Amino acid sequence: MKKTGLIILGVVILAIIALASMFIGTYNKLQTMDENINSNWAQVENQLKRRNDLIPNLVNTVKGYAAHESQVFSNVAESRSKLSGAMNSNDIKAIQQSNNELNSALSRLLMVVERYPTLKADKSFIALQDELSGTENRIAVARKDYNDSVKELNSAIRRFPTSIIAAISGIKSRDYFEISEAEKAVPQVKF
Repeated sequence: MKKTGLIILGVVILAIIALASMFIGTYNKLQTMDENINSNWAQVENQLKRRNDLIPNLVNTVKGYAAHESQVFSNVAESRSKLSGAMNSNDIKAIQQSNNELNSALSRLLMVVERYPTLKADKSFIALQDELSGTENRIAVARKDYNDSVKELNSAIRRFPTSIIAAISGIKSRDYFEISEAEKAVPQVKF
C-alpha cells in the first residue's frame, strides 16, 4: 500500500512537471513571437522614417521646376507631418491612415513631375527618385515581415492550449499593417 502511494505520488509529480514544462515552453515561445513582432514593427517604422527624411529633398528638387504647384507641396508636407505624429503615438491604425495619405500626396507629386520633362532628366532628381523607390521596396519587405510575424502569433494564440497560456500571460492578437483600397487599384501608365 505504501509502495502504491509512492507510485501515484511520483506519477502526479511527473505530470505536474510535464505540465509546468509545457506551460513554460509555450510561454517562452509566445514571448519570442511577441518580441519578433515588436522588432519587425520597428523596421517598418525605420523605413517609414527613412522615407519621411527623403521626401523634403525630393520636394525641394521638384519645387525648383514647378514653383506654381504649391498645393501639391503643401499636401505632401501635411501628410508627412501627420505620419510623423502617428509614428510617435505607436498607433498602427493611425500610422496606416497617415501612410495612405502620404502615398496619395506622393502620387500627386509624381504627376507634377510628369509635366516637367527636364526635371525627369535632372541627376539629383533621378538619385532621389531611386532612393525613394528603394525605400518603398524596403517598406514593402518590412511590412511583409511584420505581417508574417503577426500571422504566426495570431495563429498560435488561437490554438488550444496556447490560447489559455496567452490569456494568462496577457498576449493578445495584433493588427496587420494593411493597405487602403485606393492603393490596391492598378495604376495607369501613360506614355
